[in-house]
Amino acid sequence: MRSVEQSASFSPLYQQIKGLLLQSLQAGEWQPGHPIPSEMDLAERYKVSQGTVRKAIDALAAENVVVRHQGKGTFVASHREDAVQFRFLRLVPDDGKELILKSSFLSCASRQADAHIASLLELRPSDSVIEVKRIQRFGGQPTVFETIYLLPKRFEGISLERLSTWHGPLYGFYESEFNTHMVWAEEQIKAVNASAELAKHLNLDPGAALLSVERRSFTYGNKPVEVRMAYYETTKLHYVNELS
Repeated sequence: MRSVEQSASFSPLYQQIKGLLLQSLQAGEWQPGHPIPSEMDLAERYKVSQGTVRKAIDALAAENVVVRHQGKGTFVASHREDAVQFRFLRLVPDDGKELILKSSFLSCASRQADAHIASLLELRPSDSVIEVKRIQRFGGQPTVFETIYLLPKRFEGISLERLSTWHGPLYGFYESEFNTHMVWAEEQIKAVNASAELAKHLNLDPGAALLSVERRSFTYGNKPVEVRMAYYETTKLHYVNELS
């Protein structure tokens, strides 16, 4: 194997090691929730110093790709872990209590992608996507209505039955059943008025105020694999975003 040191002029060495680690993650060499090799083993593997490996892992940890556990090692981040599973959900109850949402899946079917969804998932407009619809309830009240679009090749075999029998975060389902880990996401947020369909699903009057959140989620290699069109009823909730 050629030493990584030989190509160090192209980018900082730790960034090269970070890229190699991401390649291994993308190839499924280390699974979500499982440990990655020690810094010493990785340093030997890539013929670099442990300090360089540590800096690369620090960068991945800062992006929530891996998680350090004191005294145990470094693990691939998993949305099944309590500290990570709600990282992309920014709804918070106004009274400060824990947010517990109960999901009800309504449908799961293949359909042709429209131009907007195709663009977000880097598909052709004629390509198919998997469309999933669900309602999430807070305190027994319908609070979130989502339409989710997925890549058929990556989520082959997904069905309404499999979704309905899963107990846990949806991103944990993607990891366990389809070896797909969501690494980061981008969102567009705006205020909208409920259409007749949304009002029916959320037990509201047509025209009621809702928060619209369009989220595109990416797996390793910055590949978009999911788009969510979510509508939040925020009478007892608010949306939190940390800026730095």
